[in-house]
Amino acid sequence: MATMFPKCATTMALASPNIVSLGQPFSSPSVARFGPSSHRLKPNFVDFSSRTRISAAPSEFADSSGFSDSVRTSDEHQVVEITTEERDFSGTPHVPVYVMLPLGIIDMECELINPDDLSNQLKILKSINVDGVMVDTWWGIVEANTPQQYNWKGYKKLFEIVRGLGLKLQVVMSFHECGGNVGDDVHIPLPKWVTKIGQENPDIYFTDRDGRRNPESLTWGIDKERVLKGRTAVEVYFEYMRSFRVEFDDFFQDETITEIEIGLGACGELRYPSYPAKHGWEYPGIGEFQCYDKYLTKCLEKAAEKRGHSFWGRPPDHAGFYNSQPQDTKFFSDGGEYDSGYGRFFLNWYSQTLIEHGDSVLSMANLAFESTPISVKLSGIHWWYKTASHAAELTAGFYNRANRDGYGPIASMLKKHNTALNFTCVELRTLDQHQGFPEAMADPEGLVWQVLNAAWDADILVASENALPCYDRQGYNKILEHAKPRDDPDGRHLSAFTYLRLNQALLDEHNLREFHLFIKRMHGETVEDL
Repeated sequence: MATMFPKCATTMALASPNIVSLGQPFSSPSVARFGPSSHRLKPNFVDFSSRTRISAAPSEFADSSGFSDSVRTSDEHQVVEITTEERDFSGTPHVPVYVMLPLGIIDMECELINPDDLSNQLKILKSINVDGVMVDTWWGIVEANTPQQYNWKGYKKLFEIVRGLGLKLQVVMSFHECGGNVGDDVHIPLPKWVTKIGQENPDIYFTDRDGRRNPESLTWGIDKERVLKGRTAVEVYFEYMRSFRVEFDDFFQDETITEIEIGLGACGELRYPSYPAKHGWEYPGIGEFQCYDKYLTKCLEKAAEKRGHSFWGRPPDHAGFYNSQPQDTKFFSDGGEYDSGYGRFFLNWYSQTLIEHGDSVLSMANLAFESTPISVKLSGIHWWYKTASHAAELTAGFYNRANRDGYGPIASMLKKHNTALNFTCVELRTLDQHQGFPEAMADPEGLVWQVLNAAWDADILVASENALPCYDRQGYNKILEHAKPRDDPDGRHLSAFTYLRLNQALLDEHNLREFHLFIKRMHGETVEDL
């Protein structure tokens, strides 16, 4: 959500199968088919406890109408498809479809791994009219050893291959660590010179109540503090982005690069790292506030003094632990302290600090990239959405409690910088989450529509991506519903969709055919074989 699925820039804290590395052998899935009168199947749901995607089980859940069901399985995934009458998307707006590249295609020396294998896979994507690919450029690789010395060589080779095939590029400025989250199979730390500073001054990292540091990304408390070899964090991000813009000027000039996504926090998303697996978090825990480093602590104290209540200059005392549930805490329970004068002050400060971080970095991003479209990813934290406090969203920095829209202010900040919003979890169904974890009070569909409407009301572009691997018609149909809302009076639709992610499973003949049909429908083409 979320994920923590390995975009390492993604996501959603949801369980997921391991990524199949490029060149790794992959066994084709076996096939089991059920006729219309056979066992009825439950829709997909996610078993978070076992971290396995469960996609089909005998049940009386489905009605007695005639479905044509097929199930494909492998060691990595099991997918159910339920074919029913489907909406015709021919003649609808063209929504570009991109595919995320695997995490480990560039090594720590900034060399491209297995370029021939990658080229062959990209040719397959091109053959089914994928518009382009998304790739992370990792701060920990490019500026690894010495401040302001950038190594882009592996990315140059990669981009040449992509351009040569006529594909477009979405490029992510990844200022966070890759690894340590559920499903991550690659480890890319922050630059060595940064981690060395962190050894002497661990307060450059987000910190929880127990003093545990999270080296996944830098605390927003140092955005304007000159603690990085004489530079502020925002200055470091700007100079990295500007180096990229200069190095790849020809890719901008010929419009091979169509968009830059700006990493703003954990997993590349605009959020606090409130649910880190490395600290023992498990779904559907509410997470913990991450404002105990000395820089954010000082900021909170100043805000409380300015408000005239200096004793409010501390985080909540009764907000539970990573794996608590809202009703088990004094702060998040119904009628709890989150709705008190102090609670409203703290949550407003906490969320406003998140917005100010985005504001600062995006100001620099627009300077670096000039007229190139930029975007920001927002995580889909859908668990506890049906409770009054929305505890998991609050600890992540989204002040979205009942009767208060926490996403409108973020959308307004993005509008100020002409920045698109990229949102996750568009393929998830609320019913499926209730079947898997009914106690989580999750509502991904409700959350998606709230965020989409907040962004559209602010008149900004909205793109999206899936939180979990998706190979089946049912998941693609849910994405299409959000991509092109039926009978929308304003004709609103997603500006782009990015598929998570390229692997051998996607290239299986059956799965590739389903993906091709999905692309045609996203492009508004006539589809005869459904």
